[in-house]
Amino acid sequence: MRLFKREELAVDPVDLAYVLLGAVVEVDSPEGTVAARLVEVEAYRGADDPASHSYRGPTRRNEVMWGPAGHLYVYFVYGMHFCANVVGCEDGVAGAVLLRAAEVTSGTELARARREAAKRDHELARGPARLTSALRIGPEHNGVDLVDPASPVRLLTGEEIPRAEVRSGPRVGVAAAMDTPWRFWVDGSAAVSAYRRGGRARPAQ
Repeated sequence: MRLFKREELAVDPVDLAYVLLGAVVEVDSPEGTVAARLVEVEAYRGADDPASHSYRGPTRRNEVMWGPAGHLYVYFVYGMHFCANVVGCEDGVAGAVLLRAAEVTSGTELARARREAAKRDHELARGPARLTSALRIGPEHNGVDLVDPASPVRLLTGEEIPRAEVRSGPRVGVAAAMDTPWRFWVDGSAAVSAYRRGGRARPAQ
């Protein structure tokens, strides 16, 4: 594995979603390091995507979404959870991919201590809020550079997932464009969220 290069992430969010499946997120904390392989993601564009935080333009909350690519966008939702996104697109163009689920690959004992409610290891990061909890991603990580080796959160290349093994379906928990099939997951992974309404194979591009 190696760190991603920024130009590899500076692509349309739908394309970035495919790039991220199989990639590894590695997070340092005072307690130790936890790493996880991404198995489910969700793409969000900018002005043409009414479900996106950036749909109505730049704000203090969404400014990280406008680039440059390769930074982490962290936001608070439902008054209790944090969600993490990888920023894509060219600098000045909004777009990001939500990290929905992952398989913990190292630091499992630490992840278990953080997620005591998880009965099995595949449940440790099964869902966007559980993912940030297991990896201990919080507001202090908003805007960190994922391609900087000195960053506390890093994004590394992993096993490339063949397109034939990627499924897609509607995004979850959005009030607009809810049927847009921009949620992507690795078929067969037990760590993928249970909800798969309308899931179908997406043809190779």
